[in-house]
Amino acid sequence: MQVGFIGLGNVGGKLSGSLLRNGKDVMVFDLDADLVSASVAKGAKAGRDAAHVMQACDAVITCLPSPAASDAVLQQMLPEVTSGKIWMEMSTTDEAEVKRLSALVIAAGGAAVDCPVSGGCHRADTGNISIFAGCTRETFDRILPLLTVMGRRVLHTGEIGSASILKVITNYLATANLITCAEALTVAKGAGMDLATAYEAIAMSSGTSFVHETESQVILNGSRDISFTMDLVAKDIGLFQNVADRAGIPLEMNPLMIKIFQDGIDRYGPRELSPNIIRRLEDATGLDIRAEGFPAEMHDDEPEAAGAEVVVKRGQA
Repeated sequence: MQVGFIGLGNVGGKLSGSLLRNGKDVMVFDLDADLVSASVAKGAKAGRDAAHVMQACDAVITCLPSPAASDAVLQQMLPEVTSGKIWMEMSTTDEAEVKRLSALVIAAGGAAVDCPVSGGCHRADTGNISIFAGCTRETFDRILPLLTVMGRRVLHTGEIGSASILKVITNYLATANLITCAEALTVAKGAGMDLATAYEAIAMSSGTSFVHETESQVILNGSRDISFTMDLVAKDIGLFQNVADRAGIPLEMNPLMIKIFQDGIDRYGPRELSPNIIRRLEDATGLDIRAEGFPAEMHDDEPEAAGAEVVVKRGQA
């Protein structure tokens, strides 16, 4: 299968790298020519544009920064969609938008998959990230061999749009974790605790989380580098709010989180690294939330292994 990959940023570059590392035939395109050149150096073919990638490939993956970018790329590809072609949307996007664009692909004779990832850039780099996939079961079975190269755990979530709903739910939870970790570490410092000891206490307790075990470490290092920025957090929790609003669910936490991150963007800029949301607390208190011995970046130390479908466990009737 000839695979196209459009969008070679922090996540897309790593996912496409997993395909190349595992011997897949990949054609790439990105508006940044340097990113394309780096991928070609790893064995990819360079596409001329999005339409060329769809024309040349059996399945085309997009991993783009916004719903608007996905729309623009899909419109370029759409005239080249024919029977048997597959569009795989791996961007974090809006449920309603991915349904709209998928309908265009299906009407043209192709198949569509809503398949965002979760687990951090460091796990995308090793092929150990998790992937949600919303599509028909027939389409899922066709693309599962690609998904299990890019990810360790692959969950068929149901119809198109379901994966995007679950993705923004998980990103909402991660954002809430980040804000509470920032507050917990700042309180620990203010109360006179050694921050390395506080980190370990949280990590070994009921208060631990994936976010604490990753983002708290780069916060304490001072790099704050998790390869994710405040504008992307704002986008994700905004998408979560859209899902809640459409479902008629009154929320209390998420509107506050939107306010917190908008304040962070106003203070430090939209491209500020997202863990630096703790700077709001550092600025307010004059405290320095850093400690020795923590890494500047996260690296996945779990060996790469073949992925597999996750089977949903259900209770007995």
